[in-house]
Amino acid sequence: MNLKSKLISLGILGLFSGLTSAVQLIDPPSTPKVSNITVFVAKKIVTMDPAIPNATAVAVADGRILSVGSLEDLKPWTDKYPTKINRDFANKVMYPGFVEPHAHVLLGGILFNKPLVTPSPMPNPWGAPFAGVPNLPAAMDALKKYSNDIKDPNETLLAWGWDEIAMGKVPDRQLLDQISSTRPIILWNGSGHDMYVNSGMINHYGITPDKVKGIPGVGIDKDGQLNGQFIDLAAVMYVMKVAGKDILKPNEVPNDYLYMSDLMQQAGITTTGDLAFGSLNLEAEMKMAKAFSKSPASSIRVVPVIYADPFKATYGDQAIQEALNLSQNDNDQLIFQGVKFYSDAGYMPETMRMEHPSFVNGTIGTSTYKTAQDFSVAMKPWWDAGFHIHVHSNGDVGNAHTINALQLLQDSKPRFDHRFTVNHFGIPTTAMVAKIKALNAVVTANITYVSERAKLQYNALGVDRASYATRVGTLVRNGIVTSIHSDAPVAAPDPLKEAWSVVTRRDVYNDGKVWAPAEALSSAEAMKMVTINAAYTLGVESKVGSIEAGKFADFAVLNDDPQTVPAIKIKDVGVYATVLGGKVIPVSETKKPRPLN
Repeated sequence: MNLKSKLISLGILGLFSGLTSAVQLIDPPSTPKVSNITVFVAKKIVTMDPAIPNATAVAVADGRILSVGSLEDLKPWTDKYPTKINRDFANKVMYPGFVEPHAHVLLGGILFNKPLVTPSPMPNPWGAPFAGVPNLPAAMDALKKYSNDIKDPNETLLAWGWDEIAMGKVPDRQLLDQISSTRPIILWNGSGHDMYVNSGMINHYGITPDKVKGIPGVGIDKDGQLNGQFIDLAAVMYVMKVAGKDILKPNEVPNDYLYMSDLMQQAGITTTGDLAFGSLNLEAEMKMAKAFSKSPASSIRVVPVIYADPFKATYGDQAIQEALNLSQNDNDQLIFQGVKFYSDAGYMPETMRMEHPSFVNGTIGTSTYKTAQDFSVAMKPWWDAGFHIHVHSNGDVGNAHTINALQLLQDSKPRFDHRFTVNHFGIPTTAMVAKIKALNAVVTANITYVSERAKLQYNALGVDRASYATRVGTLVRNGIVTSIHSDAPVAAPDPLKEAWSVVTRRDVYNDGKVWAPAEALSSAEAMKMVTINAAYTLGVESKVGSIEAGKFADFAVLNDDPQTVPAIKIKDVGVYATVLGGKVIPVSETKKPRPLN
């Protein structure tokens, strides 16, 4: 039981203690009077509320939904209070504002807004999209141009999105020295799990083999020198420690945050998780998140999920209490919820932990913890404190460790609404799905493993496992609450494209090839995954995810209904506007940078 629940329980007990006869009821607290009402009228409103699945009008006051139905149904409200009828969406379709259950808001803003070397195109909310660099020569040419465009020879070049499968090579110091051996260069893998640096970076920050001794994942060549490869989280966190001031620049952070917010708004997203909050710089992230949540330029609600390891490194034995205290910073647009752990490494860079036959190249990847028992021990203090736990979990061994660790936690202290969430779930087995159901866990699946990576990955995994990655059909048919996500900046946030992939199992970049059609689902299930199921994944379903009385008045206004257009057209429906707390934000208003205040 968390602190809030304990206080409520104590309050109830106190209220009724000493009563020996009839129970005395107290008057409920007075509620604020409704003042002005806005009624949004649409061609169709898809509510995600089974009681009233469709409507044509929704009444809103003070940022919340009052009532849903038709104009006639709303008369008890509109006849009593001053009302404005908004018919701007009369020929549009309204959904609950889309919910992105797994993204990295600040990190995504920083990296999407930096030089890119992704093999796939990337959108730009404020300008022309990035076309992508399809191969190694094109990527090297792009990096050379980025370096040459920086006037200061000592300024660090940070580039994002390397894909070693598409490029056919894992970069090292020698490769990046071909760009420049003197300018500091940091090339970030598109998974976020690996970094590659040149001699200029090593020299500029004074990194030596002795300084990184004992840090797993730091590459050393045959001569005992740094090879420029920093593989997986521990090594990446070291780079962040020494070079963070050149990555997280205070003067650029507001713009980076706004960049990501606008990108999401244009995709119809009104609420997003921010997974691994605090992994860059807890103080800076907290300051910016609080400022952004109160800015009139903000067009999104953020649900930060803290990353346990740096939080514990900062606060030690007080980490859990400090995490509980974060809720003191909550407001309508900033809602702290949960804690994150890592079971294994990355799907994209072929470092997730795999069982035989492992990867085609013979590697098996890495686990964060040697055994499920070790993993459960690390999570147990947070479990006992009542936290909603999210686990990054990709490979079949990584997923097995995650599920078995949950079993051990339940055995040690049963919890009935633990909301334990397996994130990504790249390569699962049918047995794993059954156990997730038995343990009442939740899954948020990375559908971009299908829509953008299936062709790239089958040479690494074999066509069978690459095809069956992200088995959302099996999950849903087994009654598991399932949502889908982009893991931005791993991929651009785009719920309509993600829903399209759930329904079609098509690959965006491979002439529409269908992968594992048996895992496809209906458009109705797909749209639940980006609305109410995604809200449930983050633990905020009482606030967002459906159009119901009492919830925030957050809507995605679409040009058509993804559930009625041909399946192949779902990703092209188009977002006209979002509504956040009753405030209409046309897509056109987020097409250019602007001050936060």
